[in-house]
Amino acid sequence: MKAVILAGGYGTRISEESGVRPKPMVEIGGKPILWHIMKIYAHHGIRDFVICCGYKGHMIKQYFSDYFLHNADVTFRMDRNEMQVHRNNTEPWNVTLVDTGQETMTGGRLRRVREYLDDSTFCLTYGDGVGDVNIREAIRYHRQQGTLATLTAVRQPGRFGVFNLHDHSGQVESFTEKPEGTETPWINGGFFVLEPAVLDYIDSDDTMWEKAPLERLATEGQLAAFRHTGFWQPMDTLRDRNMLEELWQKGQAQWKVWGTAPESTAPDPVLAEILATPVLAPAGQRVAAPTIMPAG
Repeated sequence: MKAVILAGGYGTRISEESGVRPKPMVEIGGKPILWHIMKIYAHHGIRDFVICCGYKGHMIKQYFSDYFLHNADVTFRMDRNEMQVHRNNTEPWNVTLVDTGQETMTGGRLRRVREYLDDSTFCLTYGDGVGDVNIREAIRYHRQQGTLATLTAVRQPGRFGVFNLHDHSGQVESFTEKPEGTETPWINGGFFVLEPAVLDYIDSDDTMWEKAPLERLATEGQLAAFRHTGFWQPMDTLRDRNMLEELWQKGQAQWKVWGTAPESTAPDPVLAEILATPVLAPAGQRVAAPTIMPAG
């Protein structure tokens, strides 16, 4: 199973950092937040990544180009032009980095990586938010709902796009774009689980994933929400970055769900079992006129 990470935006709200590097490369605990996001997915058995690059994307490519060398013990035989690797501490990840354009919107970026996706369920998230989201359970929930798309619903005051949820189901009824003068218990936290058919909802590079595609999916009863009541935090501003750094330094980083043992290269049995479970029929159609903004 693959995870797509949107890592091409300008990050203007954290310009103190993004002026010199792409936002997903801003470091927490000496590692880019992008690495933290990938570690979360890898903990849940997903180690195949497609990263949508854009603004300063060459820095993301350079990071992964150097990552193996930086995490290995090596001997250089200068006279023979040889390099011998003694010990490699890198994670067993497969990372595909795709230049999706400097000005491309979030939906357009996802559309541009279509050729790198299998014809099967995949994950999507933003390159600037972390949380202790149980991704395995989100995937299980998605397959139980039988919808084309499932987002992770998190709790946050109303500076983000909001939506309504049925009390006794996971169906999203409607969206409101950054409402003023109100607060909402649920917002879009990313960490989507998607079927390949959602790519047909994206028209062009100018399409924002959070607008027309999600609006139409909600209207057609094809958008569900997996409720996450644990830790979730986007890194929108320098203040957010400093808060995440402080949590990491204090050993209170709740998104650090992974342990210290080396990652296995074997398929995750729990994830395999979930993906082998038959998909249920989708829930009934819900009529809405939704709009939404991204979490980060």
